[in-house]
Amino acid sequence: MTGFFLQTTVVDTVAQAVTNANGANTPPPVEGISVLEFILKGGFFLIPIIILLFYTIYLIVERYLYISKTTKNDDFLLKEVRTHLNGGNMNLAIGAAERVNNATARVVKEGILTIGRPIAEIESNMERMAQIELGEMERKMGQLGLIAGMAPTLGFVGTIGGVIKIFYSISITENISIGNISGGLYEKMISSGAGLIVGLIAYAGYHLLNGRIDHFMLNVQKQVLEFVNIIQRPNGN
Repeated sequence: MTGFFLQTTVVDTVAQAVTNANGANTPPPVEGISVLEFILKGGFFLIPIIILLFYTIYLIVERYLYISKTTKNDDFLLKEVRTHLNGGNMNLAIGAAERVNNATARVVKEGILTIGRPIAEIESNMERMAQIELGEMERKMGQLGLIAGMAPTLGFVGTIGGVIKIFYSISITENISIGNISGGLYEKMISSGAGLIVGLIAYAGYHLLNGRIDHFMLNVQKQVLEFVNIIQRPNGN
């Protein structure tokens, strides 16, 4: 019986030793980190970058809605204006433009109000009104261009500041381990990545909105030419 207990004890000891050996070779579990915690490691400069992100989204949405509304084209506007002008009823023509009430209609209305003056003056007045509408559409667009350059710069400054802090810490502690350097560096590079993302969003929004504005200006030129043709050839001849 004593031999049985001795054998059992030896087996248990060997099993425990094997378990301990396997445990020693197993790497420690990696501690998880949430996305929010990861982002917050970017440091102080991440705060203005996040503010710029929300403001950029606001600007893009606000300008997009305004430009879409004010550049909405009415294909029947000039046909209706032609009908009223051919009938000699200028008030109805003005009313038709006011009913549509978008940028193109306001340019056409300016042309109707100057009927009777030289053609060059009518075109000039309509083009000036188009420039006013253009200025309203481009309002705040410069801020998007500014953010496109500012956000990446803020991120870069945040990273440089973090690198300086890391090397200052190394000079004090004389600890130049890879973990010490890489751990602090990846945290500081978060601000650079965030700044680049915000700058990219602002840059893309700026150029996409400008594309819609350019399309509006091209359409206005066509409308001015067609309106002048209506005045010069009221019956379409």
